[in-house]
Amino acid sequence: MSNFVQKERAETTVNIDKLNAFLDPDHERTQNIFKEIINDPILTTPRNYYDLTKPQLRELSAKKIARLSRYVETEDFEEFEERSTLLAIADPAVITRIGINLNLFCNAIKGNGTDEQIKYWLFERGTMQLRDIYGCFAMTEMAHGSNVAALETTATYNPERQTFKINTPELRATKWWIGGAAHSANYAVVYARLISKGKDYGVKIFVVQLRDPNHELVQGVTIGDIGTKMGRDAIDNGWIQFHNVEVPREFMLQRYTKIDPDGTVHLTPLEQISYSALIQGRVAMTMDSFRQGARFITIALRYAVGRQQFGKPGQENQIINYALHQHRLLPYLSLVYLLGPGSQKLVIDYRQILKDLHDGKNLKKSIADLKDLFVNSASLKATNTWLISQLIDEARQACGGHGYHAYSGLGRAFNDWSVQQTWEGDNNVLSINAGRSIIKYYEAGQKGKKLGEDFEYLKQKFDSNLKFDDDRSLVDIWSLVIIKVAQHALSIYNGDWESVSQERLLLSKFHSNRYLTETFYKRLTKSSDLGSKEKETLKTLFKLYTYYFIDKFAGTFLQFDILDASRLTHIQAETKKLFNELRPNLIGLTDAFKYPDEIINSSLGNFNGDFYNNYFQDVVQNYGKGDKAPYIDVLTDVLKRPSLDELSSFSKTKKTLEKLGDDI
Repeated sequence: MSNFVQKERAETTVNIDKLNAFLDPDHERTQNIFKEIINDPILTTPRNYYDLTKPQLRELSAKKIARLSRYVETEDFEEFEERSTLLAIADPAVITRIGINLNLFCNAIKGNGTDEQIKYWLFERGTMQLRDIYGCFAMTEMAHGSNVAALETTATYNPERQTFKINTPELRATKWWIGGAAHSANYAVVYARLISKGKDYGVKIFVVQLRDPNHELVQGVTIGDIGTKMGRDAIDNGWIQFHNVEVPREFMLQRYTKIDPDGTVHLTPLEQISYSALIQGRVAMTMDSFRQGARFITIALRYAVGRQQFGKPGQENQIINYALHQHRLLPYLSLVYLLGPGSQKLVIDYRQILKDLHDGKNLKKSIADLKDLFVNSASLKATNTWLISQLIDEARQACGGHGYHAYSGLGRAFNDWSVQQTWEGDNNVLSINAGRSIIKYYEAGQKGKKLGEDFEYLKQKFDSNLKFDDDRSLVDIWSLVIIKVAQHALSIYNGDWESVSQERLLLSKFHSNRYLTETFYKRLTKSSDLGSKEKETLKTLFKLYTYYFIDKFAGTFLQFDILDASRLTHIQAETKKLFNELRPNLIGLTDAFKYPDEIINSSLGNFNGDFYNNYFQDVVQNYGKGDKAPYIDVLTDVLKRPSLDELSSFSKTKKTLEKLGDDI
């Protein structure tokens, strides 16, 4: 059988090393970490990962966390985060499990604790090095997730003992979905309503011990496992109830809200930034969208190049040559390419803004930057986790029946990925909140007020008839449609933000598109290491991204006269030409991600392109040949059962009939 993957790899006309360097400025470190992961017998993810039960997955993740603890002691935290991100491509649940402690728990303390509290909880106690404390993030309750301000757990202050009593007042206030609570965590940051002198001061954050040094539950804490989830069963999500659990006054995080020994509470205007810990997850999920998207599109495209269907016997067509197949997959390839620079910029901005806030320099600017980061991270997290979910499902279907097999990696991936659209902020809620901010920014810009760098475009004037005669116009068209939708939203706004919910959702998605195209355009413009072929190919991907999403949202572009029907028809025709331009280099464009087979972990996506042999050997190795089932007796009893005639004959024997005849 011809190996089309290897054949097309040999015929690739782009330099994959240069493309890889464009996508990942830290590519050398990335490749070194990949080698360390796949050569480590604990950290590498075997193919039978897809067959493991929930207890086995949890045990494996615990072993991986134990192995990672060696690295967290010897490398700086940014390098460790990069290691975690790359490991998460093949095993996302284990990194979520460790991130609950190192990111959510620790970031809540970093963002809300005093310098002394940060020093004590994170460093003196050893939490940042996975020693002594393994923390969880007890925010979500059964009845409230996105609406944090309405949480019902209480922390009532007792001035005589200078302690708080943490309580779960009713079932709906049970902490739920708390990662790490079921088995791992011995401490939690608990979001609870501060009650002092009979007054409710709203939701604050408290450090609460859950388990003693023997890992037994402390008095007043009740915990259980929430059970099987749709995916990520390696994470031990649990529920928590508190019954008069007493914690010292000093265990309330008090960088922004302080409480005196007598119970006097001091609120500060800076309390608005107390939820900055939540941004990290949204930033990480945008990076995950890039990393995981590259994995899934690689599987689908390698399979599409190698798989043949229909045509003359012995001369069947590669399925990637069908126009519909290209339309199904190639726009997602362009999405992943644009997500590289965009997600990296978001990470850099996040780290700088959090550093500036902690250092306390130019606090007014830092708070403004943080607000911009809220909008950017919300738009990018929501829009792109939705899109990657669509990519995975399309990739699974594009691989036909074999895509339904666990060893394709796509079924587990879809289930594991689905939670990204819900946690760290429900995507719809995040989107409409971001959209509201964009409308407010537009309004402020029209009044001459200064806007952040990522929103200055809201003050500009754009030609309503963009010609797409230069690359910059592929960014500007998103600026134009955002301004048009914001203007429209303001014209129909009736004082109730619900009246413009759909417009807010659109603005968030369009802002994500603009952010990705702007960032990609800037990197492409500044890049001096690319050859002409690489630049041409990247521009094709850049153009495909905008053309595809214009077509997706054609109704909006037509509604606001940004395009007419003839120009839309032209864009649709041009999109097909872009598919043809990309077609010869699809294997090279996926090779440029430089993901080892062990990271891709799919029988259908190996580098060698010999997926029939790979697939067969993987299945035989893990399931054997012709083994008898342990329940074989059930099946053979079915096959050996008597027929209906045989069964009925038992009641028609000669002796029975003679006996009955005596009475007739």
